[in-house]
Amino acid sequence: MKTYKYIVQGTEYDVEIVEVEGKLAKVNVNGIPFELEMQRPINKAKHPLMNSRKSNVSAPAPAPAPAPVAAAPAAAPAAAPVAAGAGNALKAPLPGTITDIKVQVGQQVNVGDTVVVLEAMKMQNNIESDYAGKVTSIVVKQGDTVMEGAVLLTIG
Repeated sequence: MKTYKYIVQGTEYDVEIVEVEGKLAKVNVNGIPFELEMQRPINKAKHPLMNSRKSNVSAPAPAPAPAPVAAAPAAAPAAAPVAAGAGNALKAPLPGTITDIKVQVGQQVNVGDTVVVLEAMKMQNNIESDYAGKVTSIVVKQGDTVMEGAVLLTIG
């Protein structure tokens, strides 16, 4: 398996190409597996990396697109792990794009308060706090694309 480093909007991603079959590619983005659809299949006969490899290992696929693929879950670039402030980390429950941040550092929040709005598959999802306390850090910003499990903010 071959690993590539991509930088998308200043964030670095490790993309491991597992298999390419026609227009479908199996990749791991920062260790999370995805299936994605390419715009066109790779011509294995003409591609130099495809000829030098054995079995299912393949050439680089395009960087994961932020839009979902209708047939399978799409790869969306994630925010790379970032050091968060002291407290409990609130993580993204699904991959998507941050459309709104409802809190500020130092703000008091209660369990169930909406702290972030995350767009996934064209739906706005209110991300609610699992903890009560003060927001100690906000790791993401509006417009960031995150993966499931990425730290959004911390509450101390």
